[in-house]
Amino acid sequence: MVTMNNECEWGFMMRTASGFLGAVVALACIATASAEPFAPFKDGLFSYPEPVASLDGGQRLDVPYSEARDIDDRDDIPERRVKRRYVDLKAIGRPEDREIATPGGPLRYATVGSISRTGPILVFVHGRNGDRRLGLNDWSFGGNFNRLKNLLVRNDGIYVTVDGGRLGDADAARIGTLLQQLKREHASSRLILACASMGGQICWSIASGSDAPAVDAMMLLGSDSSSDRFAAMRRAHKARMPLFLAHGTRDKVYAFDRQVAFYSSVRKGDPTYPIRFVGFEDGNHGTPIRMIDWRDALNWIDTKVGPSSPR
Repeated sequence: MVTMNNECEWGFMMRTASGFLGAVVALACIATASAEPFAPFKDGLFSYPEPVASLDGGQRLDVPYSEARDIDDRDDIPERRVKRRYVDLKAIGRPEDREIATPGGPLRYATVGSISRTGPILVFVHGRNGDRRLGLNDWSFGGNFNRLKNLLVRNDGIYVTVDGGRLGDADAARIGTLLQQLKREHASSRLILACASMGGQICWSIASGSDAPAVDAMMLLGSDSSSDRFAAMRRAHKARMPLFLAHGTRDKVYAFDRQVAFYSSVRKGDPTYPIRFVGFEDGNHGTPIRMIDWRDALNWIDTKVGPSSPR
């Protein structure tokens, strides 16, 4: 897969070398960029590195990962503080700490972006031993959370992180209440639920329960998925909810092969089902959070969901 940023650079070189042909390519690049809701933002720093193997018509990507390049060369302090050029704090503002009362007790969460916005909403659930603050850190995970915030805020959207507690059914129920409230207050907004690592338990619990219709798309980053959970989701969520999965090949918590097998089983049952799998070659358990190209993922989701309508 060639990134939009690389296409534009290639178009410029072609225009310089061969005039008319290059101009056509450049115009096509501009038209494509304008058609995508999430415009480029630091693509040269965050786009997937080349080469990328593209399978199943682009539904599966194999992305190379290198700790020397993607951690040591990217961070001032490895795994703790990314280099300054990866972070932009001007547009996103300060997060707002909030709390919602639910039948199962209060739930603390944080938002970035005015709550009155009408664009897409992404709710992030951390993994084991985390809390809402993990997804607010602008400097860890190679600055990737900062890019996600910028992409959403610059698209009139809202970024939400929640306290997942022990990531059990009771926590899923509290988060489900928040999702329902967000959907009521933003009926025309796409609502994306993204879960990391063990937080995937929250994603699948919500997807198979009564709160499932509030979610328009689901992302699982280094999480565990299975055919049984997918079948339960399909029973609860009658719409074909898009699924985006990302996983490292060296993940020692949830085996890579098991996740590829899940992806393949969904494709075998329905080759047209909106599912995408990004595998990071030589990546570990935390690699997807650092390496996912959020703009690529959000634009893919947009093509599969489209504008939401009031429910």
